[in-house]
Amino acid sequence: MTVRVDAKGKIFTDIIRKDEVPVLIRTVTDLIHGHIYLRPEQRIKDELNAGADQFIAVTDAEVLGPNGAIAYRSSFLTLNKAHVVWIRPDEEA
Repeated sequence: MTVRVDAKGKIFTDIIRKDEVPVLIRTVTDLIHGHIYLRPEQRIKDELNAGADQFIAVTDAEVLGPNGAIAYRSSFLTLNKAHVVWIRPDEEA
């Protein structure tokens, strides 16, 4: 991490701020309720199409099986973007 200090003593770092967005994600087999992180003014679509990253980070994830029951919970999981059928903001969160 680089740190820069200006003439007045203010410290600048290369930390990037991201907003937490509650989402519902449909994969080939499951429905996932959790949170993803986007840069300010970035759309979910932008995150999915950005760069060569194959995975997307999901926090506070609840994975629902085909019957709608919670199959498992995880504080963090990585999801292969190739398995995403659709993703949308979760208005109920």
